[in-house]
Amino acid sequence: MKTDLLIIFYRNPELGKVKTRLAATVGDEKAFAIYLKLASHTREVALQTACDRVVYYSDFIDTEDSWSNDQFKKSLQTGESLGERMKQAFANSFDAGYKRVCIIGTDCPGLTTQIINESFVKLKSNDVVIGPATDGGYYLLGMENFWPALFENKAWSTDSVLSRTVQDAKQLNLLNFLLPTLTDVDEEKDLPTQY
Repeated sequence: MKTDLLIIFYRNPELGKVKTRLAATVGDEKAFAIYLKLASHTREVALQTACDRVVYYSDFIDTEDSWSNDQFKKSLQTGESLGERMKQAFANSFDAGYKRVCIIGTDCPGLTTQIINESFVKLKSNDVVIGPATDGGYYLLGMENFWPALFENKAWSTDSVLSRTVQDAKQLNLLNFLLPTLTDVDEEKDLPTQY
């Protein structure tokens, strides 16, 4: 029976196209290596979760990459803005019969399996679960029902995303649970020491 689904938004790795803000100070090659390291961390964390998993690729579905076809379903992001792409992924997931759905990206080195598992547990008693990021966005969003408004009228990749999402949840009278605040890697200052 389908209950919990973890969506992973993944940008197809291409030198010069990933982590561009980071690359501005460390160079394309180092940014690319860091991107692959972050993706590898996300993959290891996701593999230990007790839920179904789907990787949503940015450009094309890669069946020959390091995301195992046995462990991860694979799909393609559709839509112009990040909000549209996430909204479509959630719609697809609930249409497929999942009861609780969480989405993550691949740029949060502090993300753990425990946090993801806790998100699904919290969705049994909350409508929405949000993992706040230090840059004013979020590293995880989970829902136990499809709330399209949470993806609309946002200035994506700005520091207002989290506050606007929490505000929308309140307006919809949704119970929301906030996870620990973590750092997404966007710029050199966000890098943990082991990177």
